[in-house]
Amino acid sequence: QVQLVESGGGLVHPGGSVRLSCVVSGLTLDYYAVAWFRQAPGKEREGVACISSTGAGRNYADSVKGRFTGSRDNRGGTVYLQMDSLKPEDTAVYFCAAKKWCDNWRASSYDYWGQGTQVTVSS
Repeated sequence: QVQLVESGGGLVHPGGSVRLSCVVSGLTLDYYAVAWFRQAPGKEREGVACISSTGAGRNYADSVKGRFTGSRDNRGGTVYLQMDSLKPEDTAVYFCAAKKWCDNWRASSYDYWGQGTQVTVSS
């Protein structure tokens, strides 16, 4: 049974940082890209970062480029999203999702999903 479990969310002040973790079990992480998506109330789910299976390739949405950094530890079965210089508009539920390649941001193309973790950026 494949499971993706996110953690690390919470309340953070504008300009602050938080690191999200996605623990993956039930699949060989070496063969899967993992992306981070977010969904704010009343908005569509949007992709913000995708890390290739080896970690060598990383794609970011323009809205987070230069502020968010994705990384992964395949042996430990964990993928991370370091979020710096946070803004109130980064407030959302953050999800990790897995598929073979970082080839698009279509949520429907991802095979496996976690349950999400809330990040709230507020003073």
